[in-house]
Amino acid sequence: MLAAALILATMLAVAALLNPSRQDFAWFLKQRRPAWLSFERLIPLIWITIYVCFYGSALLSWRASGSFALMGGYLGLLVLVQSYTLVIGRTRSLRNGTLVGLAGWVWGVALCIAVAPLGTAAWLLLVPYLLWSPVGSLVTWQMQRLNR
Repeated sequence: MLAAALILATMLAVAALLNPSRQDFAWFLKQRRPAWLSFERLIPLIWITIYVCFYGSALLSWRASGSFALMGGYLGLLVLVQSYTLVIGRTRSLRNGTLVGLAGWVWGVALCIAVAPLGTAAWLLLVPYLLWSPVGSLVTWQMQRLNR
C-alpha cells in the first residue's frame, strides 16, 4: 500500500512540477495542426489512460522486483513524457518537442525490455505509450512544417 501511494505521489509531483505555464501552453495551442488530426479532443483521455497504465506497470514492477533502479527508469520516462509540452512552450520549438518525444519512446522501449522478465502485465501496460508516442511525435513533426 505504501509503494502504491509513493508511486502515485511521485507521478502527481512530476506532473505538477513539469506543467507548462499558461502562457507557454497557450503558445503551443496556437500552433497549426495537421488536417488529419481530427481526434485531438480525445488526446487528454489517451494520456490519462497511458498514465494509469504507467502507474500499474510501475506498481507491478515494484512488487515483482523491489528495484529502485527500475523505479528510476519509470521516473525517467515520466519526466520525458511530462516535459514534452513544457519544452515546446519554453523553447518555442516544436523540433525540441519532437526530439523529447522520440527520446521518450526510446526510453520506453528500453524500460519495456527491462521489465519484461518480471511478468507479462508489467511490460504490456507500457505498450499503449509505445504505440501512442510515435503518433505524437509525427503530429509534432508535421506541426513543425505547418508553423514555419
